[in-house]
Amino acid sequence: MQNKEERKVLLQISNLKQYFPVGKKGLFVKANDGISIDIYEGETFGLVGESGCGKSTLGRSVLQLYKQTDGRSMYFGRSIDEIAPQYAYNTFRNLGARKEHMFATRKKYEDFQAEYDKLPEKEQFLKHAELTKLRKEANDAMLDVATLVGGLIVAEDMKAVSDIYMEEFRISKELRKAEDRRTEIQLDLDDAAFAVKTAKEAGKPTSSAETTLNKCKAKMVQCEKEIGAIQARIEEVHGRIEKMRKKYENHPEFATYEAHHSDGIDLARLTYSEMRRLRSDLQLIFQDPYSSLNPRMTVGQIIGEGMIAHKYFRRNDDRMKEEIVRVMEECGLAPYFLHRYPHQFSGGQRQRIGIARSLALRPKFVVCDEAVSALDVSIQAQIINLLQELKEKQHLTYMFITHDLSVVKYISDRIGVMYLGSMVELAPSDDIFQHPLHPYTEALLNAIPTTDEDAAKKPEVLEGDIPSPVNPPKGCKFHTRCKYCTEICTHVVPEMREIRPNHFVACHHILEKGSSEG
Repeated sequence: MQNKEERKVLLQISNLKQYFPVGKKGLFVKANDGISIDIYEGETFGLVGESGCGKSTLGRSVLQLYKQTDGRSMYFGRSIDEIAPQYAYNTFRNLGARKEHMFATRKKYEDFQAEYDKLPEKEQFLKHAELTKLRKEANDAMLDVATLVGGLIVAEDMKAVSDIYMEEFRISKELRKAEDRRTEIQLDLDDAAFAVKTAKEAGKPTSSAETTLNKCKAKMVQCEKEIGAIQARIEEVHGRIEKMRKKYENHPEFATYEAHHSDGIDLARLTYSEMRRLRSDLQLIFQDPYSSLNPRMTVGQIIGEGMIAHKYFRRNDDRMKEEIVRVMEECGLAPYFLHRYPHQFSGGQRQRIGIARSLALRPKFVVCDEAVSALDVSIQAQIINLLQELKEKQHLTYMFITHDLSVVKYISDRIGVMYLGSMVELAPSDDIFQHPLHPYTEALLNAIPTTDEDAAKKPEVLEGDIPSPVNPPKGCKFHTRCKYCTEICTHVVPEMREIRPNHFVACHHILEKGSSEG
C-alpha cells in the first residue's frame, strides 16, 4: 500500500497480529489481525474506530511495548548497521538453509494455487483461508532473506554470500561498541566543558577543569579516528558486496528479490536490549495524563528521567536543568513549574508535561493514544495546536489514535479506519470524509450528530452486536452487521485494494457513490 507520492516511509507495518491468550488453552483475543500500513516521515496518521477495535493495542505493538504475535514492523529511521541485530546474524549464518526453506514454501504455495484455480467458485470460498495461509508463509520465508541480501538470493555460491555478510556484521558490531564509547566520552566532555564555564562565571580557578577538558578532547579525537577506520572497513566490504550484486544483476529473478532489499530494521525481531537502543526514537503520549505521571516525582524529574536513561546526561546537574527548562517552554510550561508535583496541575497542564517527557528525547515517531480525549474542548484545541506546532518545528511523525472524528479530521493527513482488529479503509483525510468507500466508514460518518434541522442525512444505527474478538466471524468481520452482505463476504476475507489514488479499501462491495466519483 505505497503512496504514489515521493515520500520517505518511516514505518512499514506488514500483516501485524497481536493476540492475547485467554483462560482456555488455544483461545486468543485477536486484538490486531493482519494490519498493513505505511507511515511516512512528517505526517500525522489518524486511527479511528469504535472502542475495543484494537487502536491502542496497535500503537503499543508498533512501539513493541507489546511483543507482536506476527508480522513485520520495519523502521527506517536508523540503518541496520547502527543496531547490528541478532536476527541478521542468524540469517547470514544459515543463509543456505534459509534459501532452501524459501523455495520449498514457495513451491508448496504454487502447487496449492494451481489446484485452487481449478476449483468451482463456491469451493474456492472454502479453500481461500488455506490459500492465504500458504501465501503468507511463502512470502515470510522470502522476506526473511530478501530484506537482508536482496537479489543475492539467486547466487550459486551461498557460502560466499554468507561469509561476506558475516564479515560486514562483525565490523558493524565493532562500530556500535566504538560509538557507545564515543557517547560516554561525549558525556565526560560536556561535563568538563560545563565545569570550566561555571568556574569562570564564579570567578574560581579553572586549571583543573581545563586539564580534564583537554584529556576528554584527546580521547574524543582518538575515538573519532577509530570510528573512521571502522567505517572505512565497512565501506570496503560494501564495495565487494556491490561487485557481487553486479555479477548476478542479469539473472531473471534478481530484480524481483532486489526490490525487497532494504536497510530498515524489523522491530518485531529485535531483542530487548536492541529495542532499548531505539526507545528514544519511538515515544508514546498516554490518554490519562495523571495516571501516567509518577506522583512522587517533580516535573523536572519526570522529564529528565528519560534523558539520564538514554545517556543524554550523566546526572541531574545544572546543564541538564537548562535542557529541561527549554523543553518545558517549548511545550507551554513555565520554568517555575520545575519543582512542582503532578497533583498541583490541571488536566491540560499535566498533558503538556506528558508531551514534554516524550519530546525531551528528540523522537522521530510519537504515538498519541487518545491524547486529548480526557480534556474539555477548549483545552483539546490548545493541545492539538501545540502538537501541530511541535510537529513542524521538530519534523515529527505522529500516529494519532482517537474515536473523535472531528479531531482526527482536523489533525490528520491520512486516516485509517479499524473494525474488530482489522484495517478496513485507508485514505487521505478529505477523501475519507467526502467519499467513504467502506460500509463501516459510512456508518461511522452517518452517526456523527448534527444540529442542522434541514440536513437530509439521518443518523444510521448499526444493527447487531460487535462480534467477539476471541471468535471473530469468518470472511469479512463486518458482514454480520453489513446491509450489503452477500455469500462471498461470509467466506473470503477481503484484501486491501486501491480503488482511488491513495485510497485503499478492504471490501467485496465498494460503495457505488464513492467509486463512481473521481
